Amino acid sequence: MAIVDVLKFNSDASIFAWKYPNTELATWTQLIVNESQEAVLLKNGQITDTFGPGHYQLTTDNIPVLQKLVNIPFGGKSPFSAEVWFINKAFALDIKWGTTTPIQVQDPKYGVFVPLRAFGQFGIQIEDSRKFLVKLVGTMPFFNTNTLTDYFKGLYITRVKDRLSTCLVASKISILEINSHLDEISSTLSKQLQEEFSEFGIRVHSFYVNDINVPENDPAVKQLKAALAKRAEMDILGYNYQQERTFDTLNTAAGNQGAAGTVMGAGMGVGLGFGIGGAVGNAVGNMDAVLSTKEGTKECPSCHATIGESLKFCPECGADTRKNTSEAKCASCGGSFAVGTKFCPECGKKINPCKNCGSDIPDGSNKCPGCGQILCPECGGTLSAGTKFCPECGKSMVKKCANCGAELTDGKKFCSECGTKTE
Repeated sequence: MAIVDVLKFNSDASIFAWKYPNTELATWTQLIVNESQEAVLLKNGQITDTFGPGHYQLTTDNIPVLQKLVNIPFGGKSPFSAEVWFINKAFALDIKWGTTTPIQVQDPKYGVFVPLRAFGQFGIQIEDSRKFLVKLVGTMPFFNTNTLTDYFKGLYITRVKDRLSTCLVASKISILEINSHLDEISSTLSKQLQEEFSEFGIRVHSFYVNDINVPENDPAVKQLKAALAKRAEMDILGYNYQQERTFDTLNTAAGNQGAAGTVMGAGMGVGLGFGIGGAVGNAVGNMDAVLSTKEGTKECPSCHATIGESLKFCPECGADTRKNTSEAKCASCGGSFAVGTKFCPECGKKINPCKNCGSDIPDGSNKCPGCGQILCPECGGTLSAGTKFCPECGKSMVKKCANCGAELTDGKKFCSECGTKTE
């Protein structure tokens, strides 16, 4: 490979670090560093010097370390091998981010569980080239925007989830009102992420949450919006929910064909003008109370909807309402313990709780024995059916054949490409 005479890099704005491909240099090689760039010279894996914007000749005068690392037999002029990295120190303010899966949170004002999605962008600058190169770039040939977002996705998504949950629960802000607090949320996240990124020589200049929304087709969202629309209608017309139930009961009773319907119809059609209306109203109120207390109610342990006490499965989410979600069993000894317990009271085993229901997950298992939720074996994050990569840590969930590397289909005992047994 020929000796390089001039070292220069006209960087793409999306590239933060780039290694010059030719390592054959000489003490007469010219180094040109553009504005907003910094060059880092490495010899034998050791950083010898850094160069700011300007024009340089790689001599022992401006790189004293070379005097010890390079044999200079010809009057201070000699070829040598070294690596040159160009670090882009310009501001990158348009790095996009977003939650890959919805965040399940409970609205503190209305008590319903709804999924949230958040989107935005952030800006960074490489502040310490040495720290950035040693701790993050390593031996990769280049480091760009995509590499950065892949590396830090798990970090900023976790911080966003924590901040949104804290804002909703601690500040008691409704999900429908949270977009009015985007500046406050963005400011807090910027400070938190700056501490994390600074360890790698990166400075976070801004972290913006541009939008927080909920899926329009989610059943809980539809139910909440319908209830709010109904309440607004009642406020406009000037009546409340109890009055509406009374009107509905009167209309139903008047349309019945039994004796009660006949009496009720007579009371509505004739007796209202002779003072019977009050008695009828009281009777209807009592009837409504009897109907509502004829069968007791209970709360679904999964979606918290109010359902009939005799129902075995929730009509809203399909969860088994017979399970006592306040208790779980130890995967080691089978002993019962309260959800939230850190160690089994029977055998002392440390509990590995499911993030969805609190059940103890056996070591090495990626499926909760309590609720059946599929979990990431790397970080324990919840996974949807068909998910190929964990949204929390990025680990691949795709099974591959140990013989040929082909992707395996769930449930198949043999590889469709080479026929190797997969189990």
